[in-house]
Amino acid sequence: MADNERERGPAGIDTTKPNVSRVYDYMLGGKDNYEADRLMAQKALEIAPDARESGRANREFLGRVVRYLAAEAGIRQFVDLGSGLPTQGNVHEIAQSAAANTRVVYVDHDPTVLVHARALLAVNDTTTVVEADVREADRILDHPKIRRVIDFEQPVGLLMFAILHHLADDDDPAGIIRALMARLAPGSHLAVSCFHNPGAALPEVSKQAYAAEKIFNETLGTGRWRTTEEILTYFEGLDLVEPGLVPLPEWHPDTNDRAEPGITYHTFVGAVGRKP
Repeated sequence: MADNERERGPAGIDTTKPNVSRVYDYMLGGKDNYEADRLMAQKALEIAPDARESGRANREFLGRVVRYLAAEAGIRQFVDLGSGLPTQGNVHEIAQSAAANTRVVYVDHDPTVLVHARALLAVNDTTTVVEADVREADRILDHPKIRRVIDFEQPVGLLMFAILHHLADDDDPAGIIRALMARLAPGSHLAVSCFHNPGAALPEVSKQAYAAEKIFNETLGTGRWRTTEEILTYFEGLDLVEPGLVPLPEWHPDTNDRAEPGITYHTFVGAVGRKP
C-alpha cells in the first residue's frame, strides 16, 4: 500500500486527529498510526524521552499478568476492556499458550481498534472482539457475544490495562469497577495499569506527570494521572496479589523483560486483585 493511501486510513477512521490507541501503537514501534498520532507522541517524548519504555513496560506487565493468571491462578477466561490495537503478545496468545481452551473477549469502543482487531485477530469459538464502552458495565456483562464466550458463573480475569487514566473523575472509574466486579464469580481477578502521579513523595516526577497530563488533555481531550490512594480504591474488597501496587517492572519481574527504568518509571503503576 502506498504511503499516501495508508495515511488516509480505513473508511470511517479520522486520521487527522491523534488517537490514544494509535499513539500507543507508535510508542511500541507499530505501523498502525498516522502523522497526527506521531506528532502527539513526539510532544510526549519531549517531556518524557523514555515514554517508549513505559509503553514497553506496560506490554510486558500485560504478559506477566496473563501468564500468572492462566498458569498459576487457573483463570480460563478473560475480558480485556479497552484492549487497544492488536500487537505482538496478545492476551489470547499468551493465555492459550498456558491453557489451550482459554477463552478471551476483547472489548473496545474505538473504531480504529475494532477495524484492526477484527481483521487481524483470530475470532473463533474461544476469541472474539466486541464493541462496547467501558463505562457501560451492565451492557458489557449482558452483551450476547460476550455471554456466548464467557461463563460468568466461573472466575474471570478482568483486564483494564492503560484505560482508567483516560476516564474523567465524573465517569467514576472506581464505581465502574465495583459494578463489574460485583457480577463476577468469586476467584475472579482484576488487573489494572494506570498513569500515576506520586505527588509530594517524588516532586520532580510529579511535575513531569502534570506536564504529560496537560499534553494529553490538550491533544486527546483525555488523561488523568491518579494518586496511589485513588488507584487503590479500584481494589476495594479485593485481595491484592503480592507485591501490591507497584511500578510496572516491579510486578513479578521476569528475566526476559526489556523495558529500561527512566523518568516514567514511577508514573505508570499496576496491580492485580482477587475477589474472595
